[in-house]
Amino acid sequence: MPLADADTDDTDDTADTAGLRDRLEGRAGAMVADLERLVVAESPSSDPTALRACRDVLAEIGTARLGVDPTELDGGPDGEPGGLLWRLGPAAAAPVLLVGHLDTVWPRGTLDRRPFTVADGRATGPGVFDMKAGLVQGLHALAALQEVGAGVPVAFVVTADEEVGSAVGGPAVTAAAAEARAALVLEGSADGGALKHARRGWSFYEIEVAGRAAHAGLEPHAGHNALRDLARIVTRLDELADDTTTVTPTLAAAGTTRNTVPDAARVTVDVRCADLAAQERVDRGLRALVETEAGLGARVAGGVNRPPMEAAQAQDLLATARACCTRLDVAWPGSAAVGGVSDGNLCAAAGTPTLDGLGAVGGGPHAEHEWVDVTRMPERAALVAALVTDLAAVADRPARTLAPDPAEAR
Repeated sequence: MPLADADTDDTDDTADTAGLRDRLEGRAGAMVADLERLVVAESPSSDPTALRACRDVLAEIGTARLGVDPTELDGGPDGEPGGLLWRLGPAAAAPVLLVGHLDTVWPRGTLDRRPFTVADGRATGPGVFDMKAGLVQGLHALAALQEVGAGVPVAFVVTADEEVGSAVGGPAVTAAAAEARAALVLEGSADGGALKHARRGWSFYEIEVAGRAAHAGLEPHAGHNALRDLARIVTRLDELADDTTTVTPTLAAAGTTRNTVPDAARVTVDVRCADLAAQERVDRGLRALVETEAGLGARVAGGVNRPPMEAAQAQDLLATARACCTRLDVAWPGSAAVGGVSDGNLCAAAGTPTLDGLGAVGGGPHAEHEWVDVTRMPERAALVAALVTDLAAVADRPARTLAPDPAEAR
């Protein structure tokens, strides 16, 4: 059922959003203070201890703002920590889903040389834009709705491993999206504050080619050079790309010593595709290429991690967001299709209307100059609050059967 055409008579509580922006402007100082607490709690994806500590800080902030303790999500089989879930409003109603992540790409100790700083309306520090400011904005948006008495059904899922593929958090996001009427992803905005209506799909691979070792000076002919086989594969990867598909070799290694014919060589490959058909085509093509060029055999690990978030999933939500901006007297920021992925890809794959990029206005994700415009945090939080209100007034969508995991379909 398109959101724009849904029956809106089944809601019990809808909030007047006219004062939301002013209410959230009054929270600006508290939002910056909460952001500092989160950034100071460094949370690299590979550090379970740091992730748990940051999760505890986020839980404390959320409980203080919402008056509700979160549920701790299941962790992974090797001790990886799970994320958090807040559930607000009527339990029987399909919620509006907010999605975010607390892990960052920055190792512990980055804060020593890049401390949290606010100057001239800009906050800087590791993870400030990707995506701790979005988490803060989401919590304050929901707190503002509570203040005005909006008893709307909301689920807020925060994962702890989005930056490394969501192996642990992904199932929780997918399950929550399957039950939701819509998903709003609090990742940072595109350029100039634009929302994100589409994302490419992401696949990643590790290719390991077998060879046979030999002395590089005495009898190189007795060996089989795995590096040469791998080089042929790498130089042909561009054959799988096109205008909307990138196939990029990233990390590579080969050999054991400088005077030995390499008996093994490996490379990792990053693939981004605009649609599922292209993603499946590249998967087949890459495996066939490796089989053709690897003389003594090869191993291909990996595959599809996230399918594309296609624009159709955001069409009705964009219209709703534009209407919310008008009511809030906020300039429409526009929207963009982007190459990066997020847990929004998983929400869209579950068949849930999904809009991404609703987090902070800023830039430099994964870069030393990462920054957030703190003056715009209140208006972005107000937009999220208004969207939650409008979407909560939409009739529950029918229950859905999840599409199969693309990796299982191969």
